[in-house]
Amino acid sequence: MATICTPQSRPVIAGVRMRRGKAADSRGAPKFVSEALATAAEAGCTGTRILRADSQFYNAGVIAACRRAGAHFSITAGMNPSIKRAILAIPDQAWRQITYPTAVPDPETGELISDAEVAEIPAYTAFAGRKKTERVTARLIVRRVRDLAKPAVVGEQGELFPAWRYHPFFTDNPAPTLQAEREHRHHAVIEQVIADSKASAMAHLPSGHFHANAAWLTLWAMAYNLLRATGALTSAFHAKATTATLRAHLIHVPARLARSARRITLHLPHNWRWQHAWTHLFDTVHAPPEPG
Repeated sequence: MATICTPQSRPVIAGVRMRRGKAADSRGAPKFVSEALATAAEAGCTGTRILRADSQFYNAGVIAACRRAGAHFSITAGMNPSIKRAILAIPDQAWRQITYPTAVPDPETGELISDAEVAEIPAYTAFAGRKKTERVTARLIVRRVRDLAKPAVVGEQGELFPAWRYHPFFTDNPAPTLQAEREHRHHAVIEQVIADSKASAMAHLPSGHFHANAAWLTLWAMAYNLLRATGALTSAFHAKATTATLRAHLIHVPARLARSARRITLHLPHNWRWQHAWTHLFDTVHAPPEPG
Protein backbone atom coordinates (compact mmCIF):
# COMPACT_ATOMS: atom_id res chain seq x y z
CA MET A 1 0.00 0.00 0.00
CA ALA A 2 1.16 3.52 -0.81
CA THR A 3 -0.29 6.63 0.81
CA ILE A 4 -0.01 10.37 0.20
CA CYS A 5 0.74 12.30 3.37
CA THR A 6 0.76 16.04 4.06
CA PRO A 7 1.21 17.92 7.35
CA GLN A 8 -2.38 19.26 7.22
CA SER A 9 -4.43 16.07 7.11
CA ARG A 10 -4.38 12.32 7.52
CA PRO A 11 -2.97 10.24 4.64
CA VAL A 12 -5.01 9.07 1.68
CA ILE A 13 -4.38 5.96 -0.37
CA ALA A 14 -2.45 6.38 -3.63
CA GLY A 15 -2.27 2.72 -4.52
CA VAL A 16 -2.98 -0.69 -3.08
CA ARG A 17 -2.23 -4.14 -4.39
CA MET A 18 -2.35 -7.73 -3.23
CA ARG A 19 0.48 -10.22 -3.64
CA ARG A 20 0.21 -13.95 -3.62
CA GLY A 21 1.66 -15.60 -0.55
CA LYS A 22 4.78 -16.92 -2.31
CA ALA A 23 5.67 -13.57 -3.93
CA ALA A 24 8.68 -11.67 -2.61
CA ASP A 25 7.98 -8.36 -0.89
CA SER A 26 9.91 -6.45 -3.56
CA ARG A 27 8.17 -8.07 -6.53
CA GLY A 28 6.69 -5.37 -8.78
CA ALA A 29 7.93 -2.60 -6.46
CA PRO A 30 9.36 -0.29 -9.19
CA LYS A 31 6.12 -0.30 -11.17
CA PHE A 32 4.05 0.15 -8.02
CA VAL A 33 6.21 3.13 -6.99
CA SER A 34 5.89 4.69 -10.46
CA GLU A 35 2.10 4.39 -10.32
CA ALA A 36 1.91 5.84 -6.80
CA LEU A 37 4.10 8.84 -7.70
CA ALA A 38 2.03 9.47 -10.82
CA THR A 39 -1.15 9.36 -8.74
CA ALA A 40 0.35 11.86 -6.30
CA ALA A 41 1.10 14.26 -9.15
CA GLU A 42 -2.45 13.88 -10.52
CA ALA A 43 -3.83 14.56 -7.03
CA GLY A 44 -2.12 17.95 -7.01
CA CYS A 45 1.16 17.24 -5.21
CA THR A 46 3.21 19.92 -6.94
CA GLY A 47 5.79 20.47 -4.20
CA THR A 48 8.72 18.30 -3.20
CA ARG A 49 7.76 14.64 -3.34
CA ILE A 50 9.70 12.16 -1.22
CA LEU A 51 9.14 8.43 -1.37
CA ARG A 52 9.52 7.01 2.14
CA ALA A 53 9.62 3.24 2.30
CA ASP A 54 10.87 0.31 4.33
CA SER A 55 13.81 -1.94 3.57
CA GLN A 56 11.86 -4.18 1.18
CA PHE A 57 11.89 -1.28 -1.31
CA TYR A 58 15.66 -0.85 -1.07
CA ASN A 59 16.62 -1.76 -4.62
CA ALA A 60 17.97 -0.01 -7.71
CA GLY A 61 14.71 -0.30 -9.64
CA VAL A 62 12.72 1.64 -7.02
CA ILE A 63 15.29 4.45 -6.89
CA ALA A 64 15.35 4.62 -10.70
CA ALA A 65 11.55 4.93 -10.70
CA CYS A 66 11.77 7.84 -8.24
CA ARG A 67 14.29 9.68 -10.39
CA ARG A 68 12.25 9.16 -13.54
CA ALA A 69 9.28 10.71 -11.75
CA GLY A 70 11.34 13.65 -10.45
CA ALA A 71 10.89 12.60 -6.82
CA HIS A 72 13.33 12.14 -3.96
CA PHE A 73 13.68 8.89 -2.02
CA SER A 74 14.17 7.99 1.63
CA ILE A 75 14.36 4.22 2.02
CA THR A 76 15.30 2.12 5.03
CA ALA A 77 18.40 0.05 4.32
CA GLY A 78 19.12 -3.37 5.70
CA MET A 79 22.31 -4.11 7.61
CA ASN A 80 24.17 -5.75 4.73
CA PRO A 81 27.98 -6.14 4.92
CA SER A 82 28.67 -2.98 2.91
CA ILE A 83 26.50 -0.83 5.16
CA LYS A 84 27.97 -2.43 8.29
CA ARG A 85 31.47 -1.51 7.14
CA ALA A 86 30.37 2.06 6.38
CA ILE A 87 28.77 2.46 9.82
CA LEU A 88 31.82 1.08 11.63
CA ALA A 89 33.96 3.66 9.82
CA ILE A 90 31.96 6.60 11.23
CA PRO A 91 34.13 8.48 13.77
CA ASP A 92 32.77 8.94 17.29
CA GLN A 93 32.71 12.73 17.02
CA ALA A 94 30.38 12.55 13.99
CA TRP A 95 27.42 11.32 16.04
CA ARG A 96 24.87 14.00 16.95
CA GLN A 97 22.28 13.55 19.67
CA ILE A 98 18.61 13.82 18.77
CA THR A 99 15.81 14.55 21.19
CA TYR A 100 12.67 12.47 21.52
CA PRO A 101 9.44 13.76 23.13
CA THR A 102 10.07 11.37 26.04
CA ALA A 103 13.56 12.70 26.74
CA VAL A 104 14.20 13.84 30.33
CA PRO A 105 16.25 16.86 31.48
CA ASP A 106 19.62 16.36 33.12
CA PRO A 107 19.27 17.50 36.77
CA GLU A 108 22.72 19.18 36.70
CA THR A 109 22.97 20.74 33.22
CA GLY A 110 19.30 20.97 32.24
CA GLU A 111 20.04 19.39 28.86
CA LEU A 112 17.64 16.81 27.51
CA ILE A 113 18.95 13.27 27.83
CA SER A 114 18.27 11.02 24.87
CA ASP A 115 19.92 7.72 24.00
CA ALA A 116 19.52 8.29 20.27
CA GLU A 117 22.22 9.69 18.02
CA VAL A 118 22.45 10.40 14.30
CA ALA A 119 25.38 10.47 11.89
CA GLU A 120 25.63 10.84 8.13
CA ILE A 121 27.80 9.45 5.37
CA PRO A 122 27.31 12.13 2.70
CA ALA A 123 28.40 10.02 -0.31
CA TYR A 124 27.60 6.34 0.03
CA THR A 125 27.45 4.24 -3.14
CA ALA A 126 24.71 1.64 -3.01
CA PHE A 127 24.43 -1.47 -5.20
CA ALA A 128 28.17 -1.41 -5.89
CA GLY A 129 28.03 -4.98 -7.15
CA ARG A 130 25.76 -4.04 -10.06
CA LYS A 131 26.74 -2.40 -13.34
CA LYS A 132 27.73 1.26 -13.20
CA THR A 133 24.45 2.58 -14.60
CA GLU A 134 22.56 1.00 -11.69
CA ARG A 135 24.83 2.21 -8.90
CA VAL A 136 23.49 5.09 -6.83
CA THR A 137 25.49 7.54 -4.72
CA ALA A 138 23.54 9.46 -2.10
CA ARG A 139 23.36 10.09 1.64
CA LEU A 140 23.39 7.26 4.16
CA ILE A 141 21.94 8.55 7.42
CA VAL A 142 22.20 6.31 10.46
CA ARG A 143 20.32 6.52 13.75
CA ARG A 144 21.61 4.52 16.67
CA VAL A 145 19.89 3.78 19.98
CA ARG A 146 21.05 1.96 23.06
CA ASP A 147 20.31 -1.74 22.93
CA LEU A 148 17.99 -2.13 25.90
CA ALA A 149 17.97 -5.89 25.45
CA LYS A 150 21.50 -5.85 26.84
CA PRO A 151 21.47 -4.41 30.36
CA ALA A 152 23.91 -1.63 31.19
CA VAL A 153 25.10 -3.45 34.30
CA VAL A 154 25.67 -7.19 34.63
CA GLY A 155 26.24 -8.31 38.19
CA GLU A 156 28.52 -5.82 39.94
CA GLN A 157 30.56 -4.85 36.91
CA GLY A 158 29.44 -1.95 34.74
CA GLU A 159 29.42 -2.20 30.96
CA LEU A 160 32.79 -1.82 29.26
CA PHE A 161 31.27 -0.05 26.25
CA PRO A 162 27.70 0.81 25.20
CA ALA A 163 25.82 -1.56 22.92
CA TRP A 164 23.95 0.14 20.09
CA ARG A 165 21.31 -0.81 17.56
CA TYR A 166 21.65 0.89 14.17
CA HIS A 167 18.86 2.03 11.84
CA PRO A 168 20.26 3.24 8.50
CA PHE A 169 18.33 4.74 5.60
CA PHE A 170 19.43 5.78 2.12
CA THR A 171 18.18 9.12 0.83
CA ASP A 172 18.72 12.07 -1.48
CA ASN A 173 16.48 14.32 0.62
CA PRO A 174 18.14 17.78 0.48
CA ALA A 175 17.04 18.68 4.03
CA PRO A 176 19.56 18.94 6.91
CA THR A 177 20.54 15.67 8.57
CA LEU A 178 18.31 15.83 11.65
CA GLN A 179 15.32 17.08 9.66
CA ALA A 180 15.77 14.34 7.04
CA GLU A 181 15.98 11.75 9.82
CA ARG A 182 12.82 13.07 11.47
CA GLU A 183 10.94 13.14 8.16
CA HIS A 184 11.98 9.57 7.41
CA ARG A 185 10.73 8.30 10.78
CA HIS A 186 7.38 9.94 10.06
CA HIS A 187 6.74 7.38 7.32
CA ALA A 188 5.23 5.26 10.10
CA VAL A 189 2.08 7.39 9.57
CA ILE A 190 1.00 4.66 7.14
CA GLU A 191 0.30 2.54 10.22
CA GLN A 192 -2.69 4.82 10.86
CA VAL A 193 -4.20 3.69 7.57
CA ILE A 194 -3.51 0.06 8.38
CA ALA A 195 -5.15 0.50 11.79
CA ASP A 196 -8.17 2.14 10.14
CA SER A 197 -8.43 -0.75 7.71
CA LYS A 198 -8.49 -3.28 10.55
CA ALA A 199 -11.24 -1.26 12.23
CA SER A 200 -13.44 -1.39 9.13
CA ALA A 201 -13.77 -3.43 5.95
CA MET A 202 -10.36 -5.10 6.19
CA ALA A 203 -11.04 -6.74 9.55
CA HIS A 204 -11.96 -9.90 7.64
CA LEU A 205 -11.52 -10.52 3.95
CA PRO A 206 -14.71 -12.01 2.58
CA SER A 207 -13.40 -14.92 0.55
CA GLY A 208 -10.74 -17.53 0.09
CA HIS A 209 -10.34 -16.49 -3.55
CA PHE A 210 -7.50 -14.15 -4.46
CA HIS A 211 -9.40 -12.08 -7.04
CA ALA A 212 -12.44 -11.62 -4.80
CA ASN A 213 -10.21 -10.32 -2.02
CA ALA A 214 -8.38 -8.04 -4.47
CA ALA A 215 -11.69 -6.52 -5.55
CA TRP A 216 -12.72 -6.08 -1.90
CA LEU A 217 -9.39 -4.37 -1.20
CA THR A 218 -9.92 -1.93 -4.08
CA LEU A 219 -13.44 -1.10 -2.94
CA TRP A 220 -12.19 -0.48 0.59
CA ALA A 221 -9.48 1.90 -0.70
CA MET A 222 -12.09 3.86 -2.69
CA ALA A 223 -14.41 4.08 0.31
CA TYR A 224 -11.54 5.13 2.57
CA ASN A 225 -10.52 7.99 0.27
CA LEU A 226 -14.12 9.16 -0.13
CA LEU A 227 -14.52 9.20 3.64
CA ARG A 228 -11.27 11.17 4.02
CA ALA A 229 -12.58 13.71 1.49
CA THR A 230 -15.83 13.90 3.47
CA GLY A 231 -13.92 14.65 6.66
CA ALA A 232 -11.85 17.34 4.95
CA LEU A 233 -15.03 19.08 3.74
CA THR A 234 -16.67 18.90 7.17
CA SER A 235 -14.26 20.60 9.58
CA ALA A 236 -10.63 20.87 10.63
CA PHE A 237 -11.28 18.33 13.40
CA HIS A 238 -12.81 15.77 11.04
CA ALA A 239 -9.99 16.25 8.52
CA LYS A 240 -7.71 14.41 10.98
CA ALA A 241 -10.28 12.13 12.60
CA THR A 242 -10.13 8.36 12.36
CA THR A 243 -12.43 6.34 10.15
CA ALA A 244 -14.41 5.12 13.17
CA THR A 245 -14.96 8.72 14.31
CA LEU A 246 -16.14 9.82 10.86
CA ARG A 247 -18.60 6.94 10.72
CA ALA A 248 -19.95 7.77 14.18
CA HIS A 249 -20.27 11.53 13.58
CA LEU A 250 -21.31 11.76 9.93
CA ILE A 251 -22.72 8.44 8.72
CA HIS A 252 -24.28 6.48 11.59
CA VAL A 253 -26.69 9.32 12.39
CA PRO A 254 -30.11 8.49 13.94
CA ALA A 255 -32.06 10.55 11.38
CA ARG A 256 -35.58 10.16 9.95
CA LEU A 257 -36.88 10.87 6.46
CA ALA A 258 -40.34 12.40 6.03
CA ARG A 259 -42.21 13.02 2.79
CA SER A 260 -44.85 15.69 2.46
CA ALA A 261 -46.16 17.62 -0.55
CA ARG A 262 -43.59 16.00 -2.80
CA ARG A 263 -40.81 17.26 -0.55
CA ILE A 264 -38.36 15.13 1.40
CA THR A 265 -37.33 16.36 4.86
CA LEU A 266 -34.50 14.88 6.86
CA HIS A 267 -35.08 15.16 10.60
CA LEU A 268 -31.83 15.10 12.58
CA PRO A 269 -31.38 14.68 16.36
CA HIS A 270 -32.23 17.67 18.53
CA ASN A 271 -29.29 19.42 20.29
CA TRP A 272 -26.89 17.24 18.33
CA ARG A 273 -23.24 18.09 19.02
CA TRP A 274 -22.15 17.74 15.40
CA GLN A 275 -25.10 19.59 13.88
CA HIS A 276 -23.14 22.51 12.44
CA ALA A 277 -20.36 20.29 11.07
CA TRP A 278 -22.88 18.00 9.36
CA THR A 279 -24.95 20.83 7.90
CA HIS A 280 -21.75 22.51 6.65
CA LEU A 281 -20.86 19.28 4.87
CA PHE A 282 -24.37 19.02 3.43
CA ASP A 283 -24.36 22.62 2.15
CA THR A 284 -20.87 22.25 0.68
CA VAL A 285 -21.72 19.06 -1.20
CA HIS A 286 -25.01 20.44 -2.57
CA ALA A 287 -23.69 23.87 -3.47
CA PRO A 288 -23.60 24.69 -7.19
CA PRO A 289 -20.18 24.30 -8.80
CA GLU A 290 -17.96 27.34 -8.91
CA PRO A 291 -17.60 29.00 -12.32
CA GLY A 292 -14.56 27.83 -14.23
